[in-house]
Amino acid sequence: MDTNEKRVKWVEDYLVKVKIEDVLAEYYIGKNILVTGGAGAIGSNLIIALSKLTGESGKVVVLDNLSSIKKKYPWNVTPLKNIMFVEGDVRNDIDLKRVFKENIHLVFHLAAFFANQNSVDYPEISAEVDVIGQIKLLEYSRLAKIERFIYASSGCAIYGSYPELPLKEDFISMHLTTPYQVNKMTGEMYCNFYAHHYDMKIVNCRFFNSYGPGEVPGQYRNVIPNFIYWAMNGKSLPITGTGEETRDFTYVLDLVQGLVKAGYYNEAIGENFNLASGKETSIIDMANLVNEVCGNKSPINHKPRRKWDTKPRLLASVEKARRLVRYQPFVEFNEGFMKNIEWFRENWAIIKGLADFPPGMSSAVRNEVREKSG
Repeated sequence: MDTNEKRVKWVEDYLVKVKIEDVLAEYYIGKNILVTGGAGAIGSNLIIALSKLTGESGKVVVLDNLSSIKKKYPWNVTPLKNIMFVEGDVRNDIDLKRVFKENIHLVFHLAAFFANQNSVDYPEISAEVDVIGQIKLLEYSRLAKIERFIYASSGCAIYGSYPELPLKEDFISMHLTTPYQVNKMTGEMYCNFYAHHYDMKIVNCRFFNSYGPGEVPGQYRNVIPNFIYWAMNGKSLPITGTGEETRDFTYVLDLVQGLVKAGYYNEAIGENFNLASGKETSIIDMANLVNEVCGNKSPINHKPRRKWDTKPRLLASVEKARRLVRYQPFVEFNEGFMKNIEWFRENWAIIKGLADFPPGMSSAVRNEVREKSG
């Protein structure tokens, strides 16, 4: 079984496990669905699930500019019969006109200028993609009279710096510390505007710390794929802070479950809710697990916490998602982590070629350059 077939089987087995098809299959059959950012970590898993749910009479259209990888080919898009890939940008009217010609019924908007440090280094591009691009997409969706618009928001952004735990949807903070966080908050506000002013059916899904098969390591990517990559290369894992900081790591297919349910349940319309595991994992425990599984003997390297990283703990409540869309996180951290490791090992040759750690504008590298040049 090749890696594409195995990835499809993982998704299909998960759909059976959570009994999604029993409830949602009839609704999704025959629909044409647009997924922006569909070549990314979450999107590439979502399109497999949607391909299964829509069947041969439906179509999953992927719009992605492949900005998350340095080599321009959609290797992360599984080539299934009813998936159509369009290399394009949410800021580009020609690309948007192209995909909306496919008689789109639902939009899952996952495309973003990811993530915090990237937005700090390139705030203008971040705003262009995450704000202007979203407005354009909402406009085309409105004109196309789509049935529903599901927005991938960020719980790490929306709740700011000083929230009480577990994080609940009725708390909103303006203590935002990166352009990415500001843009994600703005994205929800624009969704709410289009819902109010144009009666569009909008759902805001707030993601927490996604991990799992599909994400390539890189300078601006998430901590787990980067740690796995460094550990597999025998390098020291850098922890910014004490390591006692916690995150609500959420397996990618649990997020996919929440998204497809958000596209189905009418109770979700006009609402915002967390999609998370509802459990805390410390960074040091995660790093130790990575080193143990990868056989990495290099010591952990502690670095100063980044200025924008003001959250010592993250833990989300998923009670509202349970109530509105019957969301249930199924995959425990260790189980999901081992799937992530398996995916890395089976795709190691490709991942090594795609891993992107240039000098760039990374704050850690910038500090090292300053020290050496001083």
